[in-house]
Parts: sequence; structure tokens; C-alpha cells
Amino acid sequence: MNLKPITAVLLLLTSGFLIAQNQKTASKDSIQYLMEVTIVANKLLGSKFEARNRTGSAYFLSKKELQQQNYFDINRVLGQIPGVNIYEEDGFGLRPNISLRGTSPERSSKINIMEDGILMAPAPYSASAAYYFPNVNRMQSVEVLKGSSQVQYGPNTTGGAINFISTEIPSDFSANVRANYGSYNTLNGYANVGDSFKNFGYMVEYNRRQSEGFKNLDNGDDTGFEMNDVVAKFRINTNPEAIVQQSLDFKFQYSDEESDETYLGLTQEDFERTPFRRYAGSQEDLMSTEHTQFTLTHTANFSDYFRITTTAYRNDFKRNWYKLNDISANGESSSIANLLDNPNDFPFLFGIVNGSQNYTDSALNLKNNNREYYSQGIQTKADYHFLTGQVYHDIEVGLRFHQDEEDRFQWVDGYNMVDGNMNLVAAGVPGTDSNRVTDAKAFAAHVLYKLKYGRLTLTPGFRYENINLERNDYGKNDVTRTGSSLSSRSNEINEFIPGIGANYKLNQQFSLFGGIHKGFSPGGTRPEESSELSVNYELGTRFNFNGLSGELVGFYNDYSNLLGSDFAATGGVGTLDQFNAGEVNVAGLEVQGSYDFLKENSNFSLPLTIAYTFTDATFQNSFDSNVGIWGEVRDGDEVPYISRHQFNAGLSFIASKFEAHANARYRGEFRTQAGSGSIPSREKVGSNFIIDLSAKYHLTKNFSLTSNIINLADHEYEVSRVPAGLRPGHPFGIYGGFEFRF
Repeated sequence: MNLKPITAVLLLLTSGFLIAQNQKTASKDSIQYLMEVTIVANKLLGSKFEARNRTGSAYFLSKKELQQQNYFDINRVLGQIPGVNIYEEDGFGLRPNISLRGTSPERSSKINIMEDGILMAPAPYSASAAYYFPNVNRMQSVEVLKGSSQVQYGPNTTGGAINFISTEIPSDFSANVRANYGSYNTLNGYANVGDSFKNFGYMVEYNRRQSEGFKNLDNGDDTGFEMNDVVAKFRINTNPEAIVQQSLDFKFQYSDEESDETYLGLTQEDFERTPFRRYAGSQEDLMSTEHTQFTLTHTANFSDYFRITTTAYRNDFKRNWYKLNDISANGESSSIANLLDNPNDFPFLFGIVNGSQNYTDSALNLKNNNREYYSQGIQTKADYHFLTGQVYHDIEVGLRFHQDEEDRFQWVDGYNMVDGNMNLVAAGVPGTDSNRVTDAKAFAAHVLYKLKYGRLTLTPGFRYENINLERNDYGKNDVTRTGSSLSSRSNEINEFIPGIGANYKLNQQFSLFGGIHKGFSPGGTRPEESSELSVNYELGTRFNFNGLSGELVGFYNDYSNLLGSDFAATGGVGTLDQFNAGEVNVAGLEVQGSYDFLKENSNFSLPLTIAYTFTDATFQNSFDSNVGIWGEVRDGDEVPYISRHQFNAGLSFIASKFEAHANARYRGEFRTQAGSGSIPSREKVGSNFIIDLSAKYHLTKNFSLTSNIINLADHEYEVSRVPAGLRPGHPFGIYGGFEFRF
């Protein structure tokens, strides 16, 4: 890594500190206020105040903001935040593909997805693709952290981290029930109850989501989903007068899903005619999942200035996505991705898939994409803050021991197609397609030091990751795993990840912040797979002037090595093997702002919020990507799946009894294969502009009626060309419901 830019920035920040030492304009009161800020281990930020004063870019979505639009789709929630780049897949946000500042979005595998500070990818080190994603319906806030101070969170430090704060145990008795129902027989129901006593607290909640789906299978079957989510929390704590305040929190979470989802999309011609069609060849596709989590958290507050929090955790996730994988008949064969890209090359095979061609022998190969995961570990964080004269200090030290595993035990069933109906012809033997176990053992440590003097805040820090990865492939002929044909490989990764950020308050209206840090994402089980490495810079300003507040940030990520991954979800074979893609530059701009047009009115408010993101991601070398995932890459080509322009605007009217919210989102076109210049039509996902509305009427302080509309203009638009073929976004939908609070 080139240390010259880091040295220059360190000198610059040090100079700024020396200048600030000679300025006596800041009051001691502001420092004392910071002494009251409590660092909680399950939160990255904890409040909008903390987000506004971070030395790196950060965003905090509160409970009130989450409930304004009644969104149950995480893509729509995160689409309001600058720097977040998303492409959709199913229209309901079941399996999002999220990028932060130009990281590869496929299955959100290059960012840290957390719930209450715990990594939530099924196996975040050995198989980080997020086929499980926390249910946003039961969250009370969402935190997005980007920039230099994210070295606290790993293993992925390039783009950033998203942390979901689950419903907390209330301080007094409370009960909440909310539900809405509408288009496509879609139901979203939620209930919780909780209370706290002197030495005990509890909270229990349940969320149910279901829908018949908005796509139309040729045989008339449903294309929707059913999901259940249960959480229980219990806390015991010392008496309020205890010298050392201690608490022990237990959390249990269980969720399951059955969704009639498929990898099979539409050809270009069929999408233009009937964008919501589902081919007959996808009628048996089904995703089944179960997820459980156990956490035990001990917190010890030794004083107002010193706290230690330790959490032991265990996540288990099992899934079987039973889906059409490829087709073979009459001596021809093709993957579904290749078939839909080139239907005219395989007219007979395509006829079988769309149900127009009968074939009585086995032709449609449905893969039991069966996997089981676990993720477990223990992590501890100590925070100590103190004053020396006019200087505020905060030292945070964190350690984590972690293990995770992905167990693949898969097989293929063969179906025929007769009169548009599929029939099982050849049942496969479990373990005869993919039969391997990949595991990881990791130790991570970080230190972050915050120094605040006057108007200047500095946060130098570093992270260390030691990762041992191993894959044992038992082969297709050893389904009992005797080891007779075992193939093994392993890789050890050690990485030191420094970073530093700074924030300087020019006055009460303006502040400058910036930083530099090392970006890292671990390689795979093959020693020749180098880790993803980059040097990342950002410089921004926050402002609050005459009621107009916001943030303007420029960022530049200089990859010395970008990693690509062979995901079936992006048209690959699905080995999950990574490959070195070399040098990439990602430059961008993030803008956010808000203003209340009725800020002088005590009875009404009319706030406007905007967010804009520009991202330019280009390869700096030429290569042939693995199994055609990105195609032939040339120096100067744009990285696929990244929109250059994204814009979101929200306008609300809020009164004591009534509130209404409009949200407009523009997502620019993006390419699905690396390239430059104008995007070929068959390698492009076009731009879209979507407007959503929501409203609430508060009948009493405890009971409200709700309504919301998705895609008000009923705009038909594509969201992706992966995993195989074109896929539509959510059409017009209208929903009504209620909220009860006690």
C-alpha cells in the first residue's frame, strides 16, 4: 500500500490540531455535554446527534422515520440514504443486493450487515452472501456508517456497515399492534408487548408477512411468500443504587420463510410484452428457510466514564432454494442465464421452459440448493472517556473471536413438461451435486481513540483481522462423507487496517470532516486469491443554516485489488470462488439536505428531504472475468451493477391529527457487463422514477388509521437482468391498516 497519501493526511490533520490548540473559542460546556454521551455496544451511532458529529459519513434512520412510509421493503428504506446503491430482484426486498460507495452489490457480500452489533450474514467470513437478511418491519432504527471511522467494524471495511437496531425492552409497560392489507393479498402484521421492573425487563414481538405475489405464473399458481418472525428479550439488572451497574440480556429470535421465488426471469421480447409473466418452467421453484439467533450480553458500567460490554452469540440458518438451474434435451443443454440471453439459439429448449413444447423425458433440472450455516462467537468492547483540562478523550477497544461454517449438501431432480405442467421424472440422490463444507475461524481486534479539543475532533484507529479459511470437498460420489475422495484447501489471512478521521466545527452552522482508511475484504479458501484492498478517502461538510441542514461529501476509493465472486445470483456457475479483478477507481459525491417550509408554524410542518448520489466506478486494467460474470474487461470499462446517478426526495405534511408523506426515487440506468460508452440494450437495466405515498390519521393518541401506495404511477420497469433474464419492479399497490399503541 502506498503510504505517501496517508502520511500527507496525517501531517495535515496534525497541523489542524496544532492550530486548534491555539484557539480558545470552544466552551467547556460543549465538552461536558459530550461526556454525557453513552456508548452502547449494540449501536454504531445511537442518535442523529452522534451521526451529525461523526468524523466519517453516517446516517441514522429513527423509528418515526421508518414508520412514516410503512415500507416493508428494505430496498425502499435504504434508497433514501445517500451512498447506498441497490439493485432489486424480487420486488419485495426479500434478498437485497446492496452496495456502499461502489462495492460489489451482489448479495450484499462486501459490506457488514449487522443486527444489534452482531454480524448477520449466514457465514460472514466463509460465505458472506446475505441470503438471510434482518426483517426491517421489527426494527426501531437503522444505522449506516461509511468513511474512515468504520475500522471499528469488519471484516469488510471498504464501503461501510449497516446496523439494524431491534426493538428494545421498554422502560414502562407498552403494547403495540399494527397491520396493513392490500394489493396481491399482501398482509403485514406486527405486535409486541414489554415492560421493565426494578431488576427485570422483557419484550416479546411477532411479525407476519405474506403475499400472493404480483407475478403471473403460466399455470396460475401463486408467486408470493409467507414469513414469520418471533423475538423475545429478557433482562436482569442490579439495583439502581449499586456501585457498579450491571445487566444481563438474553435475546432469542426465530424466523422462517417459504417464498415461490425463482432465478428464472424473462427474455427481452417477453418482458416488453408481459413484464409480470412467470414461465411454466419455474412453477416448482421454492425457497424455504429457517433462522435462529441466541445472544447473551453482559454490560458493566463501572462509572459514567467506563463501560465494558460482552456478547456471546450463535446464529443458525438453513435454506433450500429449490429452483430451475439448467435444461437439457435432444442432445442440447444450456444454463437458464445463457438460455434467456440467447433464446433463438435454443428454440426447442426455450419452448420447454416456457411451456409451449411438450417433452416427456427428464429435461428441466431443478437443483436442491441446500445449505446449512452457523455463525458463533464472543465479542467485547470497552469504552473509557475522560477529560484532561479542556481536552476530551475517548478510547474504545474491541475484541472478537468468531467461527462460522457453510455446509453444502445438494442434488438435482429432473422434470418433464407436458401441457404446461411439470412432472418429476428422475429424483436425485442428496449430496450428488455439491457436497462440501467451508469454515472460518477469525480473531479481530480494534482500537479507536477520539480526541476533542475546542472545535477539532480527531479519531485515529486501527483494526486487525486474522482469518483461517478451509474448504473440504467430499465429492459427488461420497454422500456419506467417508473422506475417500476428499479434496481440501485452506488459506490464512492477516491484515492490519489503519484509519484516521477528523471533524472541525467552523462555527455553529458549518463543520468540515474528512479521513482516510484502508479498505479490506477477505479473500477465499484458495491461497492465490488475494484479499480485496483499497485506500479510501473522503472529504465533506455538514451545515445548518437558517433551517436548511444537510451534508455534502466527496469520496474516492482506490482499489489495488478488487475481488469478483462467482455467484449464480449474477449469472455465474455458483461456486462462490473469488477472483482477482485488479485495480479499480471509485469516485463519488453524496448530497443530503432537509428544510421545513413551515418551520415558524407551531401547528404544522412541511419538511422536504433530498438525497443524491453520484458514483463513477471504472476498471484500471484488462482481464477476462471468471465464467463470463462481467464479460471481457478492458481498462477504462465501468464496473457493472452500479448506477451513476441516484436521487430521492421526500415531502411531508404533518399536523396533530393527520400526516401525509410522498417519496420520489430516481435510479439511473446501469450496465450488467463491463463496458464503456453507451450501454447496449441487452446489457442494460434502464432508469426508473417511482413515487410512493403514505398517510396516517390519528383518531386518538393510541389509535391511528394508515394507508400507503406503492408505485403511484404504476410504472412498469426492470430492476435487473440477473440471476437469469429480466425482472420487474413492484407495480401499483395500495394498502390500508391501523396502528394501536398502549
